[in-house]
Amino acid sequence: MNVCVQGLWHLGSVTAAGLASLGHRVLGLDFDATNIDRLNKGTPPLFEPGLEDLIKSGLASGLLRFSENPEAAGEAQVLWVAYDTPVDEEDNADVDFVVRQVEKSLPHLASGSMVLVSSQMPVGSVRRLEEIARRRFPGKGVEFACSPENLRLGKALDVFLKPDRIVAGVRSDAGRQKVERLLRPITDRIEWMSVESAEMTKHAINAFLATSVTFANEIASICEGVGADAKEVERGLKTEGRIGPKAYLSPGGAFAGGTLARDIAFLGNAAADLHLTIPLLTSVRPSNEAHKQWAARKLQSLFPDLSKTRVAIWGLTYKPGTDTLRRSMSVELCNWLIARDVKVIVHDPAVKALPAEWSGKVERSDHPVVALSGAQALVMATEWPEYRDVPANQIGETSPGIVVLDANRFLSHLAGHGGLKYVAVGMPSQSSAGSQRSK
Repeated sequence: MNVCVQGLWHLGSVTAAGLASLGHRVLGLDFDATNIDRLNKGTPPLFEPGLEDLIKSGLASGLLRFSENPEAAGEAQVLWVAYDTPVDEEDNADVDFVVRQVEKSLPHLASGSMVLVSSQMPVGSVRRLEEIARRRFPGKGVEFACSPENLRLGKALDVFLKPDRIVAGVRSDAGRQKVERLLRPITDRIEWMSVESAEMTKHAINAFLATSVTFANEIASICEGVGADAKEVERGLKTEGRIGPKAYLSPGGAFAGGTLARDIAFLGNAAADLHLTIPLLTSVRPSNEAHKQWAARKLQSLFPDLSKTRVAIWGLTYKPGTDTLRRSMSVELCNWLIARDVKVIVHDPAVKALPAEWSGKVERSDHPVVALSGAQALVMATEWPEYRDVPANQIGETSPGIVVLDANRFLSHLAGHGGLKYVAVGMPSQSSAGSQRSK
C-alpha cells in the first residue's frame, strides 16, 4: 500500500521504517526541514537500536522516502498520524499541535483515503479530526480510524514488528478491510473495536499499569518498615490465581513522566468534563511523585550531612538503549544532589557530554568503576546491561563499605556481599528486620 506517515520523531520514524521493511511504499512527512534532511541521509532523529539500519535499508530499496511537502500526502491510501504528542513538565499534552499538523495535510488527501491516528491523544480526538475534515472538505469522503501507539524506547522495533496484538478502532467494514490490509504483514492478531473504544483502551492500559506501579511501591514502602521483603510479597501476589504471573507488581522505582502520566491526565480531564469523581486514578500521580524521592530519602537517612558525601550515579538516560535525558529521574536526582552541594560523579555509556548547567558541579567518568573511587554511595539509576558485568569484589575494593542504592534490584547479585551495603525498594531495613525478629 501507499502510506504517508506524518510526524517523524520516535513513533513516526519507527513506523515509517517498519512499514517499508514489510513492503509498503512509505512517504515520511514532517515539517521540520532539518529532520527531513537527516532522515534522507539515513540518520534517525534519536537513537533507537536497529532504527538507523532499517531506515537506510528502506531508502536503498526505494520503498522509503522523506519529505516536508504536504502535497506528497496526496499519493497515500492511508495517512498514518504518528506524532509524539508534546508534553510539558506537568504531563499536559499539546493535542492542538497534532491537530494543526494534520490539518495541513487534509487538503491534499485523495478522495476515499484513510487517516489512521496513532498519536497519543485523549478519547474524542479522532472525532474532532473527523468533524474538521467533514466541515472543510465535505466531498472527499476521508475515513478515520485509530490504532493507539504501543512503543517502548529501546525496544520499539520489536514491539512494532512483533506485537502481542494490535488494537484497531474503525467506523465501517470498508475501513476495517483497509486497516487489515495495512497491518496484515505485521500480525493477524488484531482486536477490532470502535474508534472511541480503541482510544479509551490505550488510556485504560496505561492507567492500569501506572496504578499497579504505585500500588506495588506503596506496599514496598510498608515492607521496608515492618521487616517484610516486597519481592517475596510480589511472589505471593503473582501466584494468586486472580492476579497472575505477568501482573505489573514489581517493587522498584517510580514510573517516569510522559506516557503513563499523560493518560492519567487524559482520564482526569475526561472525568472532570463528565462531573465524575475518580479518587483512585487521581491519587496515582501524587503517590508516584512521592516515590520518586526514594533514593533521596535513603541518602538523607544514611548520610545526615550530605555535603560531605561523594555519590556515584550509574546511568543518566531516560531508559537504557536511548540517549534521551528528558524526563530522566536520574537527572532529577542529580539536580537534587547538586542543590545540596553533594559531590556527584556520573557514568553513562550513551552520554558523552553533560548538561551545560552542570559545569563545575558534576564530574563525568568514562568507566563505571572509576566513578566509584572515593564514593560513599552508588545509585543504580539507568539499567544498562554492562553494569551487571562489573564484579562485586571490584566495587567493594574500589570503595570499601560503599552503599549501593538499587531501586529495582537490577544488581541483586550484590546483596550479601561483604564489601558493601546493598539497599533496594521493599527490602527490609536492618533495624526493622531486627525488631521483628526480637518479637
